[in-house]
Amino acid sequence: MPVKQLRLLKVFYLFLMLSLSHLLIAGETHPHDIEAAKQFINEALKVNKSYISKNGQAFFKKLSKGQQPRATIVGCADSRAQTNKLSDSPEGDIFMIRNIGNQVRSTMGSVQYGINHLASPVLLIIGHSNCGAISAASSDYSSLEKDIQKELRTINISKGIKNINGVIKNVNNQVEIASTEFNNKLSNDEILIVGAVYDFANDMKQGPGKLNIININGKTNPVEIKQILSNL
Repeated sequence: MPVKQLRLLKVFYLFLMLSLSHLLIAGETHPHDIEAAKQFINEALKVNKSYISKNGQAFFKKLSKGQQPRATIVGCADSRAQTNKLSDSPEGDIFMIRNIGNQVRSTMGSVQYGINHLASPVLLIIGHSNCGAISAASSDYSSLEKDIQKELRTINISKGIKNINGVIKNVNNQVEIASTEFNNKLSNDEILIVGAVYDFANDMKQGPGKLNIININGKTNPVEIKQILSNL
């Protein structure tokens, strides 16, 4: 192969690797088209019709009277981390807040509403394995959209950290932020602030799909956590 063509091939290969790297940092990108969008809407309407039929009028009448959620949950917006890992019937029971990186401060108003006004006795912060926000925050994300950069800047983890370690670190950071905000409720035993990792990739070697509790009211020692859980 001529030297000039070989150089062009090397440049193309480098460009391809950089492009793939950017996609991995930015998150999963899939070639969905308008037909996929139409299919989703049609399926959503069918599922909704079945949902209405399954639950009946009494169910919705009860919901219309108000909510008394037992838990305010801050979870990641990742499509793999849904409420069905926690409850088969979350309606009226879970006040769900989601954003990239399961961050407390960026949605503090919603968290305050769940704790202070809806009187949820539990604030549960859930990270998850293979988190794209953690991958991005631990890498160079300067080429991403400005608003995404703004959200990633508040994830306080080290560059190059292993994903699951970054997930754990971030969850503990969020518990600390929440503990400061709701310190009075913690001091009066009015609330539990719990940090967990939904580990569908089994990175923590506790079984795929398990919700691993890693922090309760700032305590991260596994022995202490086990003791607290046994007394709940």
